[in-house]
Amino acid sequence: MAAAAQGGLAAVDLSEPDFSGDLTKRSKWLKQWRKRYFVLKGNRLYFSEGPGKVPHGEIDLKDCLTVKSAEDKTNKRHSFEVATPQEVYFLYADTEKEKDEWIGAIGRAIVRFSSAYTADDGYED
Repeated sequence: MAAAAQGGLAAVDLSEPDFSGDLTKRSKWLKQWRKRYFVLKGNRLYFSEGPGKVPHGEIDLKDCLTVKSAEDKTNKRHSFEVATPQEVYFLYADTEKEKDEWIGAIGRAIVRFSSAYTADDGYED
């Protein structure tokens, strides 16, 4: 599921996240940059207006195509993109170290939960 405001996100348990922190996200329609709090848990990346707030969007990483640096596309330092078949999300961190940590954490989640890695390989025993 792409990012969307959903009442169902209020019930999401975000305790014990795999990774969390502030990132700045480019909005889909107005292309404005907004600081958001992100929580990576399992194969989903949730975002809200701050810690403890109900998430107003999520990115399903099981179908994610890539996570990579995007400074050349955004003209923002420490920026990266998370690409799904539905949308490309542009984010940036406050430091290069945070950017690298986020890319690593999201990359590990993609590998762990990717449908390409969990699908039946077609071989018979």
